[in-house]
Amino acid sequence: MSKKSIKVSLIGNPNTGKTSLFNQLTGLQQKVGNYPGVTVDKKQGTCKLNSTADAIITDLPGTYSINPTSLDESIVLKTLQDPENENYPDLIVVVVDVENIKRNLLLFSQVKDLQIPTLLVINMADQMQRKGISIDIEALSKKLDTEIVLISARKGSEITKVKEKIASIDLTQKESTFEKITSKIDADFFSKIQSITPNYSLYQLWLMVTQNLFPSNLTASEKEKIQSLQSEFGVIKRYQHKETIYRYQEINQVLKSCYSVDKSIATDLRSKLDSVFTHKIFGYVIFFGILLLMFQSIFDWASVPMDFIDSVFAEFSEYTKSLLPAGMFTDLLTDGIIPGIGGVVIFIPQIVILFFLIALLEETGYMSRVVFLMDKIMRRFGMSGKSIIPLISGTACAIPAVMSTRTISSWKERLITILVTPFTTCSARLPVYAILIAIIIPEKKIIGFLGLQGLTLLGLYVLGFATAIVAAAILNKTLNVKTTSFFVAEMPNYKLPSLKNVFFDVYDKTKAFVFGAGKIILAISIVLWFLATHGPSGYDTIDQEIQTSENIASLSEEELEQKIASAKLENSFIGIAGKTIEPVVKPLGYDWKIGIGLITSFAAREVFVGTLATIYSIEGVEDEATIKERMIAEINPTTGKKRFNFATGMSLLVFYAFAMQCMATLAIVKRETKSWKWPLIQLVGMGALAYIAAFVVYQIFS
Repeated sequence: MSKKSIKVSLIGNPNTGKTSLFNQLTGLQQKVGNYPGVTVDKKQGTCKLNSTADAIITDLPGTYSINPTSLDESIVLKTLQDPENENYPDLIVVVVDVENIKRNLLLFSQVKDLQIPTLLVINMADQMQRKGISIDIEALSKKLDTEIVLISARKGSEITKVKEKIASIDLTQKESTFEKITSKIDADFFSKIQSITPNYSLYQLWLMVTQNLFPSNLTASEKEKIQSLQSEFGVIKRYQHKETIYRYQEINQVLKSCYSVDKSIATDLRSKLDSVFTHKIFGYVIFFGILLLMFQSIFDWASVPMDFIDSVFAEFSEYTKSLLPAGMFTDLLTDGIIPGIGGVVIFIPQIVILFFLIALLEETGYMSRVVFLMDKIMRRFGMSGKSIIPLISGTACAIPAVMSTRTISSWKERLITILVTPFTTCSARLPVYAILIAIIIPEKKIIGFLGLQGLTLLGLYVLGFATAIVAAAILNKTLNVKTTSFFVAEMPNYKLPSLKNVFFDVYDKTKAFVFGAGKIILAISIVLWFLATHGPSGYDTIDQEIQTSENIASLSEEELEQKIASAKLENSFIGIAGKTIEPVVKPLGYDWKIGIGLITSFAAREVFVGTLATIYSIEGVEDEATIKERMIAEINPTTGKKRFNFATGMSLLVFYAFAMQCMATLAIVKRETKSWKWPLIQLVGMGALAYIAAFVVYQIFS
């Protein structure tokens, strides 16, 4: 009697142990080739099931979903979509990892809807006790309506049982629950798809619509009908999203009663660490403590290199001025370009430290725990745990942070995250914060090693984050957007950080910051220098008028030069513009020079420091070499006291904490939301909040 030969395909997410199972089943009876037309490896082997049946086992490339995102994954769809394909299986064995079963079951649910007989193999059973995992296999099998085998492919346990199940499974079974999903999405739309042909299941036809991949025996007219439906691209993408959400909701419901993880009885190191880092109390304390240490180190570690850079640029400017002949070009170089660029380069040490510490947290796997930890909190405010990634990424730059919201499946949650992310303190705010804190907050240590300056910086980060949360809650109540979402996140194993990866991450981000900001600052420094050294008719005679006035006899030569420089600056184009807006910013404690800084910093926040550096250099303040010293020495002519006192400094800190001063971020929000409505709401809303908050703070402290 001839043996029955069953074609079996192994399918699963990467790193589920699928290849280990393939090796256990086939042993040395393997061959490696290529799939037709591509260079992707095709691994096949034979396996004796019993005395009456053999199996031809094909190890399909690892994939997270039937919807392909790479060449490897497209092979899986091509194999399972076309019954005429030589590799089309009689049976699919879906391999899942016991620790990540929720994520893995998405692929299983899709495969089952293809109406190909399916066997579910749960691998890494030897890890269950260490991980504190328990599974009711019988109940799970009943709920999923499929045969299940629990194995350890690495140890080779229960492989015989897998062979028995393959040999005995009913190859005529054609189960699918896809119609239940379509009824929730849009029954009428899917009835149109079903009416195309009775030769394929609804899910197979849906894959043809979404993936534009057709079986060889599909007729031309049937293909035309599918292609006509593909014109509704927006609808299809939206329905794909909904399909995934409903699948995960069903998976979650199934696992609720059949699968549990008790971290308290887990014995592995990862579980012990997770029980601490994701603890409902200690998890938040640890996260807050890490943030506090980060911001304290930004001041402590960076002070020496910052002082060195500051003095180098000041000396370089003076040296250049003494080296070159007097004239317009020398003035532009020494009073415009060098102070402007120096105002940003000085903050490279702090930015490098910030990026380095964030990269370490990401590399070790801790940041994923923060995502999990924050999910419950974020949901109360209309966001998900995944929203924490853009919010934390926003500490580097709001632009990539806004772009990273694409991983959030719910449009409402994504929109809310986009709108509130600019509240988080980005690296462009850091130069402004750092110099203002250094001026108004004393270098005083409390509780031994904690400094007031570091605590103040942490407070500004917390203020930005808290404002983002409150704004999200308001938007969640006011935005009329109906949506459903489901949070799925994978927590990687803990690992020692790769110093090479950290180095390249810090290098790339710092380089992007310096060159991105540098281009803007160079251009603005040149424009500012021109506007500050030129004026309307009569501007060129100011120095003569002052020199011929009666009250200059008592002035020294240096004081006379200072008086002329200040008068020329005040009557220049930029001085006139500053004086025009001064009534608007005066209630906040600012003069016309700070007002100019606010305007120019709408191009990029960090330009504020460079703007003041340029203005004070042109004004001729020579005794104080560095920008910090010049700002400290600035006197309010009305009160005769320091301009940057505590009230003004706090007002500026609060203004920059809230204001939407980044044109590039507005542009990226427009691109991500496909409308100018939302960036304009951000600009007006955050600007109004910044003005009101700065006014209140100044009035309180003055």
